[in-house]
Amino acid sequence: MLKIPLILATRNDGKIAEFKEILSGFHVELRSLKDFGPLPPIVEDGMTFDENAYKKAHLTAKILGFPALADDSGLLVEALGGEPGVLSARYAGEGATDEENNRKLLKAMEGVLNRKATFVCVISIAAPKGPALTYEGICEGEVTQEIIGENGFGYDPIFYYPPRRKTFAQMTPEEKNRISHRGKAMADLKREFDKVFLWMDQRMAEGPFF
Repeated sequence: MLKIPLILATRNDGKIAEFKEILSGFHVELRSLKDFGPLPPIVEDGMTFDENAYKKAHLTAKILGFPALADDSGLLVEALGGEPGVLSARYAGEGATDEENNRKLLKAMEGVLNRKATFVCVISIAAPKGPALTYEGICEGEVTQEIIGENGFGYDPIFYYPPRRKTFAQMTPEEKNRISHRGKAMADLKREFDKVFLWMDQRMAEGPFF
């Protein structure tokens, strides 16, 4: 029985590693955009995580002809009115590094007593044609006063998770995946993956797509 290719619609090494860890053992061949040549850029101009995740998954599936999985995730800081939100990856500007985004957020939070923040992740799985499947996860925590920890990526070094008394960047990948926003969304997907597999198989049987 051949494995169905599932394209991870990202070039982010951190996300790729997390997805592969969580979906290990399933009868699916995971690839990422790094396994392909140059592709048309997908502009993340949605107003919500759901819109951006769907757009990335749908267009990737349509271009490559295989089911695609995309996530859109970000940090919502209560004291900043939900910023950086859908602009999390570009908070310090287009092409900003994780450290630049973290530094800008810490600067914006200087002197702010309310440090509450919520990580949100929306995962979309789309075939080349038709609707998509959607999964969502959240994780509540606090913004630290400084960068703490060496692991993870994105805002992990400044997101403190009180129940574990650690930032995400102080956790092992396995520990983080059990409680993170992406881990929770993927856990819901994982519980239904046999059904998702059948859905992907049926959708691909509806081809050709070109």
